[in-house]
Amino acid sequence: MTIDFTEYLSCLKANPAHEHAQALEASYHEAARVMSPRGLEHYVTGIRAMCTLNKGDDLVLTYVQEMPGVAREVGEDIVPDAVSALMKLASHTSGTVLTLIMATMPLASSRFGDIEMMRGYLNLLHQLAGKAPRGLRPMMENMDELLSKLTLGGLRRWALWGAQAHARDLDGQMAYFGLQTESSRAVLQKERRGTLFVDNQRKLNFYLRALWARAFFMRPTSGDYESRTGLKPFIEDFQIHLPDAFDAWRGISGLETYRAAAAHCAAHLVYTTAPMREAGLTPAQRVCIGLFEDARIEALAMRDFPGLKKLWLQFFTAPPEANEPGARHAALDLLMRLAHALLDTDYRDPEAFVNDSAAAFRAALAERGEDNAISRAAGIAFHDQLEQRLPIPSLRVLEDWPLPYRDDNDYLWDFDENRFLTRGLDYLPASQQQVRRTVSLLEMVNELDCELAGDDAQEIWTLSTEFWLDQEDCTINELEGKEPVSEPFHYQEWDYQVQLYRPDWASVIERRQGRGDPEAMDAILTTHKPIASRIRHLIDALQPQGIVRRRGYEEGEELDLNAAVRAMIDIRRGVMPDPRINIRINRHVRDLAIVVLMDLSESTNEKVGAKEGEPGHAEAPSILDLTREATGLLSWAIDSIGDRFAVHGFASDGRHDVQYYRFKDFNQPYDDEAKSRLAGMQGGLSTRMGAALRHAGWHLSQQPAQKRLVLVITDGEPADIDERDPQYLRHDAKKAVEDLRMRGIHSYCLTLDPDADRYVARIFGDNGYSIVDHVERLPERLPAVFAALTA
Repeated sequence: MTIDFTEYLSCLKANPAHEHAQALEASYHEAARVMSPRGLEHYVTGIRAMCTLNKGDDLVLTYVQEMPGVAREVGEDIVPDAVSALMKLASHTSGTVLTLIMATMPLASSRFGDIEMMRGYLNLLHQLAGKAPRGLRPMMENMDELLSKLTLGGLRRWALWGAQAHARDLDGQMAYFGLQTESSRAVLQKERRGTLFVDNQRKLNFYLRALWARAFFMRPTSGDYESRTGLKPFIEDFQIHLPDAFDAWRGISGLETYRAAAAHCAAHLVYTTAPMREAGLTPAQRVCIGLFEDARIEALAMRDFPGLKKLWLQFFTAPPEANEPGARHAALDLLMRLAHALLDTDYRDPEAFVNDSAAAFRAALAERGEDNAISRAAGIAFHDQLEQRLPIPSLRVLEDWPLPYRDDNDYLWDFDENRFLTRGLDYLPASQQQVRRTVSLLEMVNELDCELAGDDAQEIWTLSTEFWLDQEDCTINELEGKEPVSEPFHYQEWDYQVQLYRPDWASVIERRQGRGDPEAMDAILTTHKPIASRIRHLIDALQPQGIVRRRGYEEGEELDLNAAVRAMIDIRRGVMPDPRINIRINRHVRDLAIVVLMDLSESTNEKVGAKEGEPGHAEAPSILDLTREATGLLSWAIDSIGDRFAVHGFASDGRHDVQYYRFKDFNQPYDDEAKSRLAGMQGGLSTRMGAALRHAGWHLSQQPAQKRLVLVITDGEPADIDERDPQYLRHDAKKAVEDLRMRGIHSYCLTLDPDADRYVARIFGDNGYSIVDHVERLPERLPAVFAALTA
């Protein structure tokens, strides 16, 4: 059972349930896997809300396809916030800008990784819509570069500075937010932070798991709206909150600071087993107690992992930098020295009572280190001694702790004893994700709750065999089944005008076409049997297999007797001999994987040769027939040799719906099943080649082959219904070819367009294409196809 989008998409033109049904259904399936039923309700309600804005179809389709990715990154609770934000922005800006905001939201969610930061980001956009509306569009177009360099706080300061500086200069707003002015670049560089949390979160997770063999849930926090120092690390709800960026501190890298902060907070979670009694304590006493508690949990951690001492100690021994502020308050300096003495047994402080306090605490730690009461007692005692020697400063001064890796210690006083019961368990998200199970026939018959459950069901059961219905005399798949549609694959696209990638811009959805008669493919082979045999011999010869002996080397595995005899004759004659008297033996193994990628756009239905109205037009083969013939001959030849290959096709209906067809996969034989799908392929829609190339490259990258090739068969240049600039998709396809080449994947184009020289060379290179306007010419072009692979 699937959702009926007609109710929600009444704003779309023509027949919404038919025109975009499969793309929307794939997005809904993706949403069902990452959202609870409540989240799905918010999701589909948001679709109706986007329709009521009357800002164009593109906004609605972008919302449908991008919101599941946003929910996957930061949680489904962001959906109503995002819908509300877009509805507020609708009165300030155009539908194009709203679409850009929605399209860049998955990028923002992946960079921030936290729902509170995403809410702060949406609030920032609302502020800018009122202060600098002309700057939103260029800002969205450059969001990839901005988020790669700025934290949320840095982005806020950069944006608000530009809004204030160009409040009445509309052209200045567009130039500033488009990163086209010196002031924009200067402020961007000023706000750029050293090490971002989002770039190192996985490393920190592995680091902590390697230490304590358990998972810790970490979230970024952006408290540096008005101050570059940002918030301190803190622990809340059993989660570690770390600043979204750390600058280098006294020569210590940001990554080292992240490791120290993460390990320190994790030690609190591991070794704090009881709450600290707060009754009757002054704020200054709490600071002193927190100092000893930090020393206690660090000592316990260093007992289990001695190497952590070096990680934390460097923050006390690093020399101050020249640009640091002047002398600290005397009491705060004394606390810093006490922290050093508690961590390092070799440190000796000029004040005797500091050394005595550290020694007394270490003695108590040796006796009952698991009890945090020793931290309370030591902290109160030290506070009393400190109060006799120095005036106690204000809490604001005491909380200005210079060590960047230490947390705020609020966790000690807010500790919940019930959390101790869950210590060691991995963090689990609140939303329940959909589970798919393969069950036996008896379970399916006896325990199935509802055979007509929707796509938002918590569990989906599948059988390994067909489920036969006796009364209907057919299987349930034949009666109610449908061809599977994959989750959307999101790929970036290259914008040649700004020379940047548009992140997650195109959505590729894998689906299947209908079947045909497999005998049609056998008839092609029978008709063109001589050509198929030539193709097979050419491919086999261009990729030889076996032992190859090459003569004429100074070093090798065998001696070339003829060359050795000639060298001895030259020596007897007093002539300098040729030292190349050895033979090298190379073993060539066929290790080739090929994807034959067919363009199945609407233009493939046109006839070849005769024009409409001319004699013979009805009997003339179509471009699709020529594509099927070329693919069938290539498939038979490659399969006969034994190389791994796949046959895929593509067409597009805008960037939201790049349709990708898999007629034969690498692990499938070239049998009647594959032939029937090739025989039933049909042409339609447009040609978004760059996204299809990237997806074909992804499939090839899964194959453990030394040499990999994408062989594109097309009849025209890239084009799509939602892109008016003819150069945009050409440049993107060219960039896709270059990206594949950098990954070791070759691309070659067999074009069926006789006039392809003017554009295809710019995409695939001068030696990367051949024109095949008749199937008989295919054997002539194959040597060029495999030349790059045998170089």
